[in-house]
Amino acid sequence: MNILTTDPLVGIVMGSDSDLNVMQDAAAVLKEFGIPFELTVVSAHRTPLRMMEYASQAKERGLKVIIAGAGGAAHLPGMIASLTPIPVIGVPVKSSNSIDGWDSVLSILQMPNGIPVATVALNASKNAGILAASMIGAFDEEIGERIAAYKRNLESAVLRKIDKLKEDGWRNEFDR
Repeated sequence: MNILTTDPLVGIVMGSDSDLNVMQDAAAVLKEFGIPFELTVVSAHRTPLRMMEYASQAKERGLKVIIAGAGGAAHLPGMIASLTPIPVIGVPVKSSNSIDGWDSVLSILQMPNGIPVATVALNASKNAGILAASMIGAFDEEIGERIAAYKRNLESAVLRKIDKLKEDGWRNEFDR
C-alpha cells in the first residue's frame, strides 16, 4: 500500500463537538505523518443510526483504522468496534459530566472478549494518532519509516536532555 490518495485512511469520530479540543491532537499527528483522515461527530446515544451506518460502511469506504473519542459512559468506541472489522482505538475524554475521567477510561478499557478496543490514556488522542499511524505503517513502508524517524527524534531529544543535565552538574553513577 502506498499512500498517494486523498481518500481518508483513518476515521476520527467523537461523541460531541465538545470533544474536539481533545481529538484535534489525533488529527494533527495524522497530518504530520501525511495520512489522510476524516473527522466528524457520531454519537452512540443521540445518533445511533448514524453510528451504525458509519461503522458498518467504514471498511468499504477505505478506512483502515477508526479513532473514537468519548466521555462519560463512553460507549462510542465499543459500539463502533462491534460493527466493523477494522481496528478501533478508543480515546477516553474527561467530560463535564465525568467522574474524573475514570468512567470513560473504564467504559472503553473493559470491553468483553471478542470486541477489542485499543485504549489510550485519558485525553491522549495524540497517542491514538501515533498508534493509528503505526498500524498503517506496519503495511506501508513510507509511513513506517516516518514513524521510525519520529521515534528516533524522541530518543534524540531525551539524550540531549541527559547531556544538558550533565552540563548543569547533575550526575549519577549510571551516567558515568
